[in-house]
Amino acid sequence: MNLRFIPISDLKDDNVSIFSQYKENQLVHYCEPDLGIFIAESPKVIQRALDAGYAPLSFLVEDKTIESREASELWDRLGRMTSQDDIPINVDDSVKADSGKDVMSGESGSGEGCSVTIKKGDNDCYVPVYVGDMKLLSEITGFKLTRGVLCAMKRRPLPDVKELCRDLSRIAVLENVVNPTNVGAIFRSAAALNIDAVLLTSGCSDPLYRRAARVSMGTVFQIPWTYISSDGTNSFWPESGMQLLKDMGFRTAAMALRDRSVSIDHPVLMKEPKLAIILGTEGEGLMDETINACDYVVKIPMSHGVDSLNVAAASAVVFWQLGQKGVTCHNR
Repeated sequence: MNLRFIPISDLKDDNVSIFSQYKENQLVHYCEPDLGIFIAESPKVIQRALDAGYAPLSFLVEDKTIESREASELWDRLGRMTSQDDIPINVDDSVKADSGKDVMSGESGSGEGCSVTIKKGDNDCYVPVYVGDMKLLSEITGFKLTRGVLCAMKRRPLPDVKELCRDLSRIAVLENVVNPTNVGAIFRSAAALNIDAVLLTSGCSDPLYRRAARVSMGTVFQIPWTYISSDGTNSFWPESGMQLLKDMGFRTAAMALRDRSVSIDHPVLMKEPKLAIILGTEGEGLMDETINACDYVVKIPMSHGVDSLNVAAASAVVFWQLGQKGVTCHNR
């Protein structure tokens, strides 16, 4: 894959508009009817996205970062890749026929789609790497970059819920977790602590949002995930969603404080061959309808009168315990 490093000095440069002029929810729909775009931040996150088969469209880089060790490793890897290698890079006929055309220059939701952003010029196709100083980039992005590298990437189709969960034994279900930092932290814990996949209700923050992916350290590209509602509506959850979990053979465990709550190390709970661990939104927690429909209501034993943890912290504790598939622990 060819890279072309292009200096920028003006915020009005159309080439960096996707980094400076669009909100993340707008980028989701940027290429309609095709799949949208997301922004990955830091070389580590971008590397993990590449590992998962996501295609880079363009980069925005701080000039002082461009020769750092992590950035150099990224450029070296991209330089070794071709359209037949790790990621699917395709140049459509309009790009081949029109030197210098940027497919991403179309209006959001124009209906024309945008299969690629790589450009054509000088008899070769290339991915543009736009380079600016920190002062300029801080104005574009609104805050200091992590490791000085942003990458616009093409989204990929999400898997079908039933196909994703086939043969899995431990999954996490997030109900309306709206904070992208929490979503990213939960994914990181899930990947590290033996959770097989993550399902999200339509009210959750997008795991590919920049902050979520960065906080996850790129694990959103390592652990399988999808939305539990195929139509993206709230009406599917909880009734239809809970029924789907049970149809797939999962027993369900709601993280909540109720009179019937059992400890996370309860022997019967630990022995469940297929378990869906359900975590609720920040503050209010799970909906009553969700809790009442679950097979178990589960709590974390705590001290000093503390009755709850942040959802991301709670996820790490419960994943560590219940991710030990089939391992029975003694009650404390």
